[in-house]
Amino acid sequence: MNALPFSVALTGGIASGKSAVADRFAALGAGIIDADIIAREVVARGQPALDEIVEVFGAETLDRDGHLDRRGLRERVFSDDAARRRLEAIVHPRVRAAILQQAARSGAPYVMPVIPLLYERRADYGWLHRVLVVEVPRALQRRRLVARDRIDAGLADAILDAQASNEERRRIADDVLENTGSLAELDAAVRALHGRYMAMAS
Repeated sequence: MNALPFSVALTGGIASGKSAVADRFAALGAGIIDADIIAREVVARGQPALDEIVEVFGAETLDRDGHLDRRGLRERVFSDDAARRRLEAIVHPRVRAAILQQAARSGAPYVMPVIPLLYERRADYGWLHRVLVVEVPRALQRRRLVARDRIDAGLADAILDAQASNEERRRIADDVLENTGSLAELDAAVRALHGRYMAMAS
């Protein structure tokens, strides 16, 4: 594997605006590596991780076409901590390996792995150079999550409860981006951080 480039993890709670932030960094030339996309790829039909999930959680985790019923499984594991940990043990090591592979192959001046559960899995990512946390108040996260995923408030709260709090994420943050302002303010904040990261990478 090639030497890893300067690496800035982007993390934050669900519905905090990580995708909007990542899109802006990508437009400036950062090498974005999306852990959520990788996580979907590693559980695709025909992948070993999907076979393990079926073995552990049963055939009811598949839809009629043999694909993972992501919504059904999510509802199941977020009400059962032990089940969630079993699922993470199947998926996360494969996601981490793919992130490392993509980072090593990147030709960007720096890479930005987008890792929602970085706080929870931080022991797996000691190779990162820096951590950027994007955050919004929990009440706003909850409203966005209900609207975006069309779920009820109870499930939204269960999902948020299963993740680290803003206070916990700040403990591992080198930089914090509060995503509560206008799009123009977000653009300016990203440009400033990008300039800092470019200087660090060089």
